[in-house]
Amino acid sequence: MQFGVFSVGDVTPDPTTGRVPSEHERLTAMATIAQKAEEVGLDVFATGEHHNPPFVPSSPTTMLGYVAARTERLVLSTATTLITTNDPVKIAEDFAVLQHLAGGRVDLMLGRGNQAAVYPWFGQDIRQGIPLALENYHLLYRLWREEEVDWEGRFRTPLRGFTSTPRPLDGIPPFVWHGSIRSPEIAEQAARYGDGFFHNHIFWPVEHTRRMVELYRQRFEDHGHGSAEQAIVGLGGQVFMRPRSQDAVAEFRPYFDNAPVYGGGPSLERFMAETPLTVGSPQQVIERTLSFREYVGDYQRQLFLVDHAGLPLRTVLEQLDILGEEVVPVLRREFAARKPAHVPEAPTHERRVASSGDGGT
Repeated sequence: MQFGVFSVGDVTPDPTTGRVPSEHERLTAMATIAQKAEEVGLDVFATGEHHNPPFVPSSPTTMLGYVAARTERLVLSTATTLITTNDPVKIAEDFAVLQHLAGGRVDLMLGRGNQAAVYPWFGQDIRQGIPLALENYHLLYRLWREEEVDWEGRFRTPLRGFTSTPRPLDGIPPFVWHGSIRSPEIAEQAARYGDGFFHNHIFWPVEHTRRMVELYRQRFEDHGHGSAEQAIVGLGGQVFMRPRSQDAVAEFRPYFDNAPVYGGGPSLERFMAETPLTVGSPQQVIERTLSFREYVGDYQRQLFLVDHAGLPLRTVLEQLDILGEEVVPVLRREFAARKPAHVPEAPTHERRVASSGDGGT
């Protein structure tokens, strides 16, 4: 199982000091967090994609290329690549280049995005979000697998005998996760292609997550990719830890209360009770994370959000130390002991190359 962190790259005032980091500080902090993730033994760093304030990661492959040059084994991913507003041809090219330069340590998570204003900036209409996601991915899938592509669809100019360059490393495209919070069409898309399904798992209650993952697993089996238990699932989550749970709650509360995505809503206590948000001791995070398996089954990737809502970089790096030293080693051991032999490991470039040589896909 893979463990890692993801960042949405928000520039948010620290509510305890009023200080707002500059865009430069925030971008370099994200790179520092990625390098720290490898240092403490995590497997994955993922960055979001946003094109509007207060977010800064508008060019994920640039960020990941920078991190690739400063790490050796970290898997580099996106927490969202906007399949709706990016041209599939450019996605195919950019991630193939990154895949070569990073030695295969690359995958990506496709999503529609939830900011309506972004769509017209790229010549699109949010009301066409689902059709765009479905059509654009079908083209991306073909671009990485066919030497010459003839294409005609609703949302871009036709292609005639087009070859995307460079070709994927070792003939194996980057692994694709389809990320969705609420759209069953995206779970179906992931299942159809035999790709991974990533549920954000931050804002919604357990029953919603269970339904979405069960839909994906059943359709994965229906499409003939293997049993439902062999479907590739990833989860997000947010944690904040201190040795004593009461200290964690007291320290995190002002960040929660003023966060762009949380502030003004339910209380911290209610949010922790009704969603997977875990604020407390390392042992509480371990127990809560292990409980996810009870309603999604055995899964392959767990990513934690640790740098949202104005938390200072120093605090984020402390959180990574706790994850690496106290939490993830226990989670690795416990998840491994409980995983049945027929459930696959997380897909990596090396495993997929080996599988391809054995006649797999």
